[in-house]
Amino acid sequence: MTKAYLSEEHEIFRKSFQKFLEQNAVPYYEEWEKAKQVPKSFWKKAGEQGFLCPWVDEKYGGFNADFGYSVVMSEEIEKIGSGLGGIGLHNDIVIPYIDEFGSEEQKAKWLPKAISGEMISAIAMTEPGTGSDLAAVKTTAQKKGDHYVINGEKTFITNGYSANFVVVVCVTDPNAKPRHKGISLIVVEEGTPGFRKGKKLRKVGQHANDTAELIFEDAVVPQENLIGQEGKGFYYLMQKLQQERLVVAINAIASAKKMLELTLDYIKQRTAFGKPISKFQNTQFKIAEMATQIKIGETFVDQLITDHMAKKNVVNEVSMAKWWTTDMLQTVATECMQLHGGYGYMEEYEIARRYRDVAVFSIYAGTNEIMKQIIAKNLSL
Repeated sequence: MTKAYLSEEHEIFRKSFQKFLEQNAVPYYEEWEKAKQVPKSFWKKAGEQGFLCPWVDEKYGGFNADFGYSVVMSEEIEKIGSGLGGIGLHNDIVIPYIDEFGSEEQKAKWLPKAISGEMISAIAMTEPGTGSDLAAVKTTAQKKGDHYVINGEKTFITNGYSANFVVVVCVTDPNAKPRHKGISLIVVEEGTPGFRKGKKLRKVGQHANDTAELIFEDAVVPQENLIGQEGKGFYYLMQKLQQERLVVAINAIASAKKMLELTLDYIKQRTAFGKPISKFQNTQFKIAEMATQIKIGETFVDQLITDHMAKKNVVNEVSMAKWWTTDMLQTVATECMQLHGGYGYMEEYEIARRYRDVAVFSIYAGTNEIMKQIIAKNLSL
């Protein structure tokens, strides 16, 4: 099925990116899983080849590429493994805050280095006691003269250990009513006094995707690191969460398709009772069901991509896609592992890693329960 938002140029770009990943990621992926981090050398290679934030304006080093290129990259990264997801977070989730809401000075300072791979970004929303309820964050940024003093702790921060700069969600006005009007976004750079990174967190899956705690103890940050206006942080987050959740849905479809592909290969080779298990009716029905669900989800997500690129407000539909595709993904992971039998539980088989990796899809970027709350609210419930 031809995708309306992709052209021949996108497919040429896809082949180039596939080749890059085959040479620079595939041979080392297992090492990165053990190290629990993608090395900075890979980021720099990606930057040199134009694979970091290609949508950014040419004057900062980008190519003014449309979102279709981000879709292509998300799909190809997911084919290798969800542990490479930090690249997509940098490209399509963090840097858009700088690009849209940052000052000209901030763009000139951070965008070229984010594009070259010299600097890796992260966004710090979640706290030990605060997840999807962003209005309840407790990290504070107190203004003192020409700088802010930040205190608090963030957790589950993707790229947190590697990051050279972090967009921090914090409270600049603790007395604001309602509370979300007191939230701001401030960039904290690596090496800032009072800012330190905790250890890499041990996760069930996505091991190559470094995740860390970030601690701020009287961290002194220049006032010019404030993104946009003070007190507007919550509104900026709400504007950008549509794309973040759409990216998760795109990744979910790509991951499900990869697991189905792996399982199709396996069931055609594995024999039981004298014939390939692909010949059993139960196996065929399971495969047919998964292929149908994936196609339905992909068709819906493709339409949302088209609408998103047309600048339409599809927050409600993206919320639907995020929960449905990630729920479907976990079902596919379970069924595909089951069809691998005992081998599906062995680390030597890729399906085992992918089964672990997708468990968090229904949690990050807003839990699926939050997605359903958004949908219910938009239905006037």
